[in-house]
Amino acid sequence: MASKIVLISDDSDFFDYIKEKFSLRKSDELYTFNFDSIPDKLHLLLSSVLIVNCEGTKDKTLELLKLLKDTPIIISAYNEDEEYKLECYRAGALDYITLLTSTKEFQARLTPALSIASLLEKNSQYREILVRNNVLTQNNEVFIDYNFILDKELEELDKSSKRAVFAAIAPNEKTKFFLQPNIIETIILNNIRKNDILMNYAANKYFLLLFDTDLESASNLWKKIETQMPQKLYAGMSSVIGQKRQQLINEALNKLHEAVNYDKSIVNNKPTPINSLNTLQNQTSGYSNFKLFRQEFSRKLEQVITPVFYQIQQKYTGKLSGITIQQGAGDGYGIFYVKGKHTSSSFRITCPGFSKINIDITYQKDTSNIDAKRITLEPEELEAGLLEDLLEQFILEYKKGAE
Repeated sequence: MASKIVLISDDSDFFDYIKEKFSLRKSDELYTFNFDSIPDKLHLLLSSVLIVNCEGTKDKTLELLKLLKDTPIIISAYNEDEEYKLECYRAGALDYITLLTSTKEFQARLTPALSIASLLEKNSQYREILVRNNVLTQNNEVFIDYNFILDKELEELDKSSKRAVFAAIAPNEKTKFFLQPNIIETIILNNIRKNDILMNYAANKYFLLLFDTDLESASNLWKKIETQMPQKLYAGMSSVIGQKRQQLINEALNKLHEAVNYDKSIVNNKPTPINSLNTLQNQTSGYSNFKLFRQEFSRKLEQVITPVFYQIQQKYTGKLSGITIQQGAGDGYGIFYVKGKHTSSSFRITCPGFSKINIDITYQKDTSNIDAKRITLEPEELEAGLLEDLLEQFILEYKKGAE
């Protein structure tokens, strides 16, 4: 692969001096320009080796290092300035040379920089493929197909028995309208490590997988991230050890919406909601328990399930080519359908007993190809935010399966 090398200096004599040290192949590309040209050349700099003359431009050089912290940059100076040299390394410089650096030493130190640039070029090409195939978002390193990513990473974590924390992240219903596109993911990506994984599961809603950490450390990291957010953001966290994908997602989403609801109760000067149904169940028994539960579920059906079903139906109707969305409710159940030409899926909520609520999700391509799963919730867990997130996942999985 051809190497791209960019020389940056406001002193044109530097270009003649440094060119004498190169041993370039015919396929290699060499560019020269001054600091004022940088804004128009950023696309070129990202996957090139930069050799920057810092004489008379020390502040500009440090700014450039901070701007292109992942790009291999070699700083060239007239003499050894230990304090400034350390500043450059802290800002992300790969190497530092002076007039006393011999040609052979320069060429030897240039080799690792060229290798890094080559890897960056390949990564850029791979990234374009991932974006084209809807695996990564266009602007940031955020994964879209979280099911595939989680299955793969959980399998590896299970083999290694290493610690990890999974988080569900979202704003509340009011603040999400004030957030600019990409602001959440940009701030999170700036605070996590490169091996941590950020995934998008709905508009302005994310899953985050943090490796080699525990819940306490993850909570401390989240407190740091929260302070940088322009609007209030919530997170629900779960330890990954021994959990399957859907179990992990459900637990994190439950904790996320507990955080949202707890915050609402404080804002409204009300105590944190108590599971009144469970309290009553401790005081009564038999038929009266069942009757109370059915009354509670009927209230959920009217005030939570049906409104959310209608909201999601309105949101997606006409936006999914060749797909019809229907929803309805009956005595003791609510159901949401997604139907295509050759596929259909259902999301059915029922209360078969008097202690749990079941959500049965069925994906069907034909009579012999049916995939079904069940999510079981406590009555107090079924609230609007969680139900909306589960339906968003349901539709996303249907779209992926129908493609």
